Amino acid sequence: MRYSSEEHDAYSRDFERDGLVLLKQHFPKDTLLAWRQAFDTLLAERLADNATAVRGANRHYITLPFAGVFANELVFCDPDVLAIVERVAGEDPVMCQLATDTPLRGSTYQDVHRDTPALFDGLPETPSFQLAVNFPLCDVTAENGPFETTLGTHRMNSEDAMQAYLGGQIPLHAIPMELGDVMIRDVRALHRGTPNRTDAPRPMVVIGYSRSWYFRPEVHIDVPRDVYQQLGPRAQRLLRSMPQIASDGEAGRGSTAGQRGESYTKFAY
Repeated sequence: MRYSSEEHDAYSRDFERDGLVLLKQHFPKDTLLAWRQAFDTLLAERLADNATAVRGANRHYITLPFAGVFANELVFCDPDVLAIVERVAGEDPVMCQLATDTPLRGSTYQDVHRDTPALFDGLPETPSFQLAVNFPLCDVTAENGPFETTLGTHRMNSEDAMQAYLGGQIPLHAIPMELGDVMIRDVRALHRGTPNRTDAPRPMVVIGYSRSWYFRPEVHIDVPRDVYQQLGPRAQRLLRSMPQIASDGEAGRGSTAGQRGESYTKFAY
């Protein structure tokens, strides 16, 4: 671990206040450059097959195949990330998502939105139950589409938060990131994607973690059985609720998401 238990506690307190924390230069750049090389091939294939979930003009959501470089438990079982996840979203979470959001040139501002509805309508917001761990496969600048988010709206009623944002009481903050940075965020915070004004794609990986009892069937990871069997106990435990498929050969051809099209299409609440 890079951080002490006391530092994990401090990060979790910041998270409770703001709805996100940023770990600077946390993942090795060599690892992420290998992800980028594999992703560029996958992106070209999915665009050619029209097999992405469109998140706005020239903005594409793509589920990553759980195989090869993308099945790296040093990334999704990172002890510092999981220490913070467990402090804010409960012990023994499940990993439920491995995907990317990629704006291309010609992309536009998304409408401000949440990624999930509240658990209970008409009641105060609960503690965190679904988190996104984001890390880019390139540097993220003002020109290539930084993530913009509000602070503290994850624990506000969604209508109150939207009214406060529209009334100018709650601003959006752009989050520039360098290759290697990791952001942990509550998916209920009001946020949006912004335009990529460059000629290079701007892929942002998302790994989803949820409380053990929370499951959205449209958001899942197809895990090849032979890949699962090679994982350590911690990784297997995180993936315990995910469907297992016959072989990594299926994932190597683009996974079931690539063959059937993306199932996670409703993303804004």
